Amino acid sequence: MFEKVVDPLEKLELIDVLQKLGLSYHFEDEVKRTLEAIYNTIHQAGYICKKENLYATSLEFRLLRQHGYSVPQEIFNIFMNEKGKFKASLCDDPKGLLYLFEASFLSIEGETILDEARAFATKQLEEYVEQNKNQNLSTFVGHALELPLHWRMLRLEARWFIDTYRREVGMNPVWLELAELDFNMVQAVHQQDVKRESRWWKSTGLGEKLGFARDRLMVNFLWTVGKSFQPHYGYGRRMITRLNCLITTIDDIYDVYGSLDELELFTDIIERLWIDQCRSYLVEARWYYMGYTPSLQEYSQNAWISIGAPVILAHAYCFTTYPLTKESFAVMEDNTTNIIYWSSMILRLANDLGTSSIELKRGDIPKSIQCYMNETGANEKDAREHIRYLIGEAWMKMNKERATSSSFSQAFMAYAMSVARTAQRQLKQSISGLLMEATEVLGGGFEAEVPRGLGPAESSDSMAGLYVKRLGDSSSLVANRAPRLVFTGE
Repeated sequence: MFEKVVDPLEKLELIDVLQKLGLSYHFEDEVKRTLEAIYNTIHQAGYICKKENLYATSLEFRLLRQHGYSVPQEIFNIFMNEKGKFKASLCDDPKGLLYLFEASFLSIEGETILDEARAFATKQLEEYVEQNKNQNLSTFVGHALELPLHWRMLRLEARWFIDTYRREVGMNPVWLELAELDFNMVQAVHQQDVKRESRWWKSTGLGEKLGFARDRLMVNFLWTVGKSFQPHYGYGRRMITRLNCLITTIDDIYDVYGSLDELELFTDIIERLWIDQCRSYLVEARWYYMGYTPSLQEYSQNAWISIGAPVILAHAYCFTTYPLTKESFAVMEDNTTNIIYWSSMILRLANDLGTSSIELKRGDIPKSIQCYMNETGANEKDAREHIRYLIGEAWMKMNKERATSSSFSQAFMAYAMSVARTAQRQLKQSISGLLMEATEVLGGGFEAEVPRGLGPAESSDSMAGLYVKRLGDSSSLVANRAPRLVFTGE
């Protein structure tokens, strides 16, 4: 298929569309060979986009960096004037600006050209949305300004893009139909996963016996889908869902149930299994009972562990990596600077932005926002802005790790980045007042269809609603048959 496409730009566009439609996992070898050939061409004859084509250059840069190729930021120098600013003529190229904006989020620390690119593109795109000269393009621009593609949860993004791609001029009907069919087939696998995990969760009795704990099987499963939706990761997806459920329950034991003496004893009992995780919970419990508010740095040193991501990623490593090596396990043990740390930190900070006020009402310790306010005297608005800045910095660290690390497999690093993307989705939900509580999603599981040829795409605020049903009765989750797959209107 890729061999039939001759023009390098058309090959890049094909890869881009396949990724956005959620189909690229079927063509991993072809994508790898194509990008390798394009990258080699860069070294031999210069960039394929020698002309001043902002759209093509930005697309090339984003895809190559996304797949671990070292492409310098200086590729964009051709679009800058002698003062080091992007040329005013680019304001007439909204599509190019959109792709420049998306490319800027693949930056690493110290890349001032990409910092300037993001600021310039953001300003111009915000003005473009207000003018609304092209409704279809404005939809893509508004979507990107809400949350960049690099930070989005892949499966929900595919669901949104399928509807939007349908209305694009020049869309490929074969790709559209394949995307719809693939989405439904993968969703059927997820439905079977949910049925099995619902039986497991019910058999543990934790949801019934521990009334103080959050009963959030479907939320935990949605988190897991955000990290690895592919059908061949089914076993790992189910095990990580169980791990998420246990982490949530243990977190609630420390946060809202046990006395300090009880928590000390509880920690001693299970420390042999999850040493670092439970110790981090105990640190937070001691802070709470002492009425102590740590500095942001002290809080962060503990909180990136207590959020649970290191435990999840340690298990995910075993599911995504073959063969397992002693060297990579050694790197995981020293994980204060690698992709595990930065992925966990994004999850922690995004979680704090989205849920800290709720957790404080439940009796939890001060989160990063309150720690920063207490330490610096800042107001809540400024504190939240600082935490968002730290999230952006962590993304740049993670981008660098993805591009330079040789200790982990590409599959595992993609999983770690998806943890951060899922965290960003949670943050968006929380800001929109759409927290994913169990009562919203423990109904019929996943939506049974992707509608064909119907009305406009749902807004991003209700994207989770496109993927999960909000019913009150969870009995269908443990039924002997999955919901029937149909193609009908919404």
